[in-house]
Amino acid sequence: MKKIKAIRGAVCSENTKEEIIKNVCEMCNQIFEKNGLQSEDLVSIQFSITEEITKINPASALRRGKTCIDVTECALFCCQEAKIENGMKNVIRVMITSYMDENTTKTNIYLNGAEKLRPDYTK
Repeated sequence: MKKIKAIRGAVCSENTKEEIIKNVCEMCNQIFEKNGLQSEDLVSIQFSITEEITKINPASALRRGKTCIDVTECALFCCQEAKIENGMKNVIRVMITSYMDENTTKTNIYLNGAEKLRPDYTK
């Protein structure tokens, strides 16, 4: 039986279109692959960004980049992170809501310096 699960991830990126597209797609592709997701499993993908990320919206970056599954029918959303004193900069976070087998353990992905946010997931 399948149920809805939320898979998390984050990546640090330089603030250029090319780097944002590359990093967003790498993060999402790893989440898709490591969790065995297919297009029909996806419910929505929500991004948040720190204030330094200004060159392209990560939702647009995901649509423009190369992904291992088709995301054209998936609802995408992006918002800005709350500004936190001494918070990590240049971070793109994602939460992918998807149907998964209820007994499947989800794999969260943190890359390119974002591992510091959740060292418990990156041991």
